[in-house]
Amino acid sequence: MRMGPAELVQAAAMARRFYLEGKSKIQIAEEFGVSRFKVARVLETALERDLVRIEIRVPAELDAERSDALRARYGLRHAVVVESPAEEQDDAPDPENLGEVAADLLGELVAEGDVLGLAWGRSTIHMAAALDRLPPCTVVQLTGVYDAGTAERGSVEAVRRAAQVSGGEAHPIYAPMLLPDPATAAALREQTGIARAFEYFDKVTVAAVSIGSWEPGISTVHDMLSDEERAHYASLGVAAEMSAHLFDSDGRRVGRDLGERCITVEADRLRRIPEVVAIAGGLRKAAAIGAVLRSGLVTSLVTDTAAADYLLTESPAGVRPALERADPDGE
Repeated sequence: MRMGPAELVQAAAMARRFYLEGKSKIQIAEEFGVSRFKVARVLETALERDLVRIEIRVPAELDAERSDALRARYGLRHAVVVESPAEEQDDAPDPENLGEVAADLLGELVAEGDVLGLAWGRSTIHMAAALDRLPPCTVVQLTGVYDAGTAERGSVEAVRRAAQVSGGEAHPIYAPMLLPDPATAAALREQTGIARAFEYFDKVTVAAVSIGSWEPGISTVHDMLSDEERAHYASLGVAAEMSAHLFDSDGRRVGRDLGERCITVEADRLRRIPEVVAIAGGLRKAAAIGAVLRSGLVTSLVTDTAAADYLLTESPAGVRPALERADPDGE
C-alpha cells in the first residue's frame, strides 16, 4: 500500500525517535497519541519501504559473518576471521594481519591483575610486536624457545614486549623448547628462573598460542626433530601441533613421550586456563586448526577466511563445543 505524505513524515519522525534518539516504542506512542502496536507496524513499514536503512559495518579486513558462523559451529567464546590475501596459496604463511587483530583482541580480553601466558609461535610473536595496549598484568612464557640463539627475536622478546606495554612483570624462559632427553628437560625445569615461570602456569587467566600442521616449515617442533623421529610421530597419525603437544585429526593427543623432553605448559594446565586464544590461519593449517579445536584446549580463535571456509564446510562429526573443554581422550 502506497504511503501518503503525512504517513511518510510520521514514519520518518518515529524512526528518528527510535533509531537515533533511543526512545522506546511506548514513549513514541505517547508522543504521537497512538498505540505501541501501531508504532511497531510503522517502524516495520519504514524498513520495508527503505525509509530506514540499517547498516552493520566492521573494518574491511574483518569478516563478521564468517566469524559468527565459526563461533557457533565450534562453540567458541570468540572467533575473529580476517580477510585472506587475494592470492592465497596452499603453502602461504599465516597472514601477517592475524597478529595485529589478535593483539587488539588481547587488549579487550586481558583485565588488570590478570596473568597473560604466551607460547612459542610465529603468530604469537607477531601478535606481541603489534601490542599497543594492555592493562597492568603479569606476563609469563609458556614454552621454551625454538632456538636459544634466537631468543632475543622470539618468545622471550614477546614476553618482554607484552610486559613493557602492560607495565607488569615479565617471566621469560631462557631454555630451548626441545631437549635431547627427559632427564635434561627435568633438570632444566628445576632451575630457578624456569621453575619460577612454571609456578605461574596455574595462575594464567588468558593465554595466546599458535598452531602448526605436521609438515616442514609449519611446525617448529617438526623441524627440530630428526627424520626418524618425524616418521615415528607421523605413524601415530599426527595432524597438528600446539605448544609441543601433538594431536590426531580427532583432537586426541598422541606421542605424549615427546612432552617429557620439552619445556612447555602441560596440556592439563592449559585446559584449566579460562581463556586460551589460538592464532593460526591459511589453507595449509586449516585441518590442523580443526584438530586443535576438537581437543578442548582452546576457547577462542583468530584465523583467516581461507581456513574459516574449510572449517565451516568440514564434517561436523565429533565436534563438541570448545567451551566444554572436554578431553577427547576421556570419552
